[in-house]
Amino acid sequence: MPTESNAALASGRWSPDSWRFKPVRQMPRYPDEAKLKAVEERLSNYPPLVFAGEARRLKSALAKVVKGEAFLLQGGDCAESFAEFHPNNIRDTFRVLLQMAVVLTFGGATPVVKVARMAGQFAKPRSADTEMVGGVELPSYRGDIINGPETTPEARVPDPERMVQAYNQSAATLNLLRAFAQGGYADLHKVHAWTLDFVEKSPAGERYRDLADRLDETLEFMAACGITGETTPQLRETELFTSHEALLLPYEQALTRIDSTTGDRYDVSAHMLWIGDRTRQLDGAHVEFLRGVKNPIGLKCGPSMDPDDLIRLIDVLNPEDEPGRLTLIVRMGHDQVEAKFPPLLRKVLREGRNVVWSSDPMHGNTVKSSSGFKTRPFNHILGEVGSFMDVCRAEGAHPGGVHFELTGRNVTECTGGAVGITEAGLADAYDTACDPRLNASQSLELAFLLAEQLKKARALQPKVRVAAE
Repeated sequence: MPTESNAALASGRWSPDSWRFKPVRQMPRYPDEAKLKAVEERLSNYPPLVFAGEARRLKSALAKVVKGEAFLLQGGDCAESFAEFHPNNIRDTFRVLLQMAVVLTFGGATPVVKVARMAGQFAKPRSADTEMVGGVELPSYRGDIINGPETTPEARVPDPERMVQAYNQSAATLNLLRAFAQGGYADLHKVHAWTLDFVEKSPAGERYRDLADRLDETLEFMAACGITGETTPQLRETELFTSHEALLLPYEQALTRIDSTTGDRYDVSAHMLWIGDRTRQLDGAHVEFLRGVKNPIGLKCGPSMDPDDLIRLIDVLNPEDEPGRLTLIVRMGHDQVEAKFPPLLRKVLREGRNVVWSSDPMHGNTVKSSSGFKTRPFNHILGEVGSFMDVCRAEGAHPGGVHFELTGRNVTECTGGAVGITEAGLADAYDTACDPRLNASQSLELAFLLAEQLKKARALQPKVRVAAE
């Protein structure tokens, strides 16, 4: 790939390849540099997966979240798979996101911005470069965009051609998601019918029946007034945005384009990109790359985040303090959020920065079960979200969103919930290649429980402090 001049780099100006001159973590070592460069060159000539105007619409929607006028729901697969690429899997995950959004919209009486971890979430950070499998040391599996999950030395060699396959799968996934979103599958009455079916079948269904019945009555009243999917497009269509962790920077650079309308650079691999907790170094390559693209971006904030460092990162990633540009995704663990989150929140509030506060209750709550499977207890996930919301309300901030790893399939990867998945039952349908995901029933149950909290928060009408425009 061509690089900018040394003079431009010395001046501190950003360019799509300036990240290459920074320290980089979590990056694979490709054995064939010529093959890598050839793939990057091909990808740089491929059509965009998303459009700059769509990314700007997402930023405008997230600006409303900053003001307390909307709520962010971000969710999807831990890591998308080449082997599990199937329209039914895409459909089922899309459906559960719609159901969750409807429940949260009704419970919180506020619009829900829907952002999927789909059509690009192929790379995963790892805690070590190698892992032991059956007594043999192998390179770590880093996601299908980099290498294969098969436990052979050959499969674990990073292959740049996988980036092309990831691009093609993302394009097909986006095509189907857009068809679902605009073609009638997202009709509010259909989504509610699916949710009523969940209430009927869930062991905890009686707890959620009141909210479901009130929503049913609302829809019946609207229909009596002539407001249906046939008469009102907003009831049969929806807008869904895509996101993934911008981990594999050669892929992200290859899909960076100049917007012909504004002249700005956008990463057209997704509407929103985020920086993980392992790659958020202020002088690092990932921060350098994302500071220059105009997409909405996220920043994972783990328990080791220092408040002063957070402000420095905000200065770099959102120097103009644009509402909707930056989402801070808090992932502390259920037992640390009450101690670790308030100092970050107070520092940002004192500085008057415009950010979305979102809770990721998945990544800080991973444990190993007695049967050897990685899992996440449902009550720990719910506990972290609840503590996150409590802290926000106590400090006068808007708890702006949630970020889940989930699937529409009936997997058994997270213990607990009304379905009562036990450690012994994890092996029944443990299908993830990386981290454990909520299944459809657990995801929707969580949405109902969050809706109850949003309803209580709305009744309290907390005063929200945001920076003046």
